[in-house]
Amino acid sequence: MRSIAIVGAGQAGVQLALGLRQQGYDVTLVSNRTPQQVLDGRVMSTQIMFGDSMAIERDLGLDRWQDEAPTIEGLSFTIALDAAKHIDFEARLAAPAQSVDQRVKIAAWLREFEAAGGALRIAEAGVADLESLAASHDLVVVAAGKGELGKLFERDAKRSAFDGPQRVAAVSYVHGLRPRDTFVSCGANLMPGLGEYFIVPALTKSGPCDCIFLNAVPGGPLDAFGNVSSPEEHLALTKELLDKHLPWEGERAAEARLTDAGGVLAGRIPPTVRRPVATLPSGRSVLGLADVVVLNDPVTGQGSNNAAKSADVYLREILARGADRFDADWMNATFEKFWEYARHVVRWTNGLLPPAPDHVVALFDAAQHAPSLASAIAEGFNRPPSLDPWWYDADAAQREIAAHRNAPAGTGR
Repeated sequence: MRSIAIVGAGQAGVQLALGLRQQGYDVTLVSNRTPQQVLDGRVMSTQIMFGDSMAIERDLGLDRWQDEAPTIEGLSFTIALDAAKHIDFEARLAAPAQSVDQRVKIAAWLREFEAAGGALRIAEAGVADLESLAASHDLVVVAAGKGELGKLFERDAKRSAFDGPQRVAAVSYVHGLRPRDTFVSCGANLMPGLGEYFIVPALTKSGPCDCIFLNAVPGGPLDAFGNVSSPEEHLALTKELLDKHLPWEGERAAEARLTDAGGVLAGRIPPTVRRPVATLPSGRSVLGLADVVVLNDPVTGQGSNNAAKSADVYLREILARGADRFDADWMNATFEKFWEYARHVVRWTNGLLPPAPDHVVALFDAAQHAPSLASAIAEGFNRPPSLDPWWYDADAAQREIAAHRNAPAGTGR
């Protein structure tokens, strides 16, 4: 059976490794941490998996937390101006979403990979390691984009809209957040000119929790975490900013406490698309996966979903390749099949980072009075291609609004 090496043990890398092992492939997975180190470490993300992504995990038998993680029934949206609600609506999802702390998920998946006969190597891989793997394996997939390895993949200027980070994220995993009055939802509070605040019900090491995070416009009043010196100070500052800019959310968070000392995270993500094939000094090629080649701001919650869907495309293409060489042409073609989906995510996410155009504000406003339109917006988080063209074109947006406003009660449109 053919041999595949995967460098990077996040959602995409481990999911792909497990999928390949299920098909009998000889798989080497390189992680910079052991399963226990992952579990004991700092939180890695604010992951939320929507219905289609959860179905991919389910098909692989990897959805281990259905009965433990909170069921996210829908989404709620608020546009806030001057610390007051300007637009406010909610919508249920057609299929529920779920969030599992990646420390819990990845640690369990790594152990499952080893139990399934996979070769797990613990190393901080560099170019020399890629060379060794490429010499001994039929294909090397790079799913770790930081440091030396990330620099191997050239930025695609035509597909990258920004030169640097557009937001500064500050994440806290908490217990004690007051529940919403209606159904369990992932909440999005949009503050034009300031940034965003999100609430994601999740499962962590100590049980159900909420991931709360501010996504600040750099240099703005929410970009205040640069000198924070402790997890407790991080959460206290989050509460202070909520009290000032989103007082109704400040009230919900008044009794919130950190889940653990590793339950905070702060950082900047530069939205970037990179070319999918890197050439090593030896001339051998390696293929980039997920965030290595398509890195989005977390404003639309697509990181884990993109990872799952990219790993799914790569798995199917590897299996379909049979005994043929995994050459650079195949690598580029495989990425382009993923890009057919990912381009919609990139366009949508990048479009939410500058001030929203008038027609998008009109869509949000109309959704307050048209439940079917609210549902269509919510479903866009599960299937971003469904937002085309009405999210991007003013005339199409007006037609979409009219169609939902004129829809008979109880119908989809």
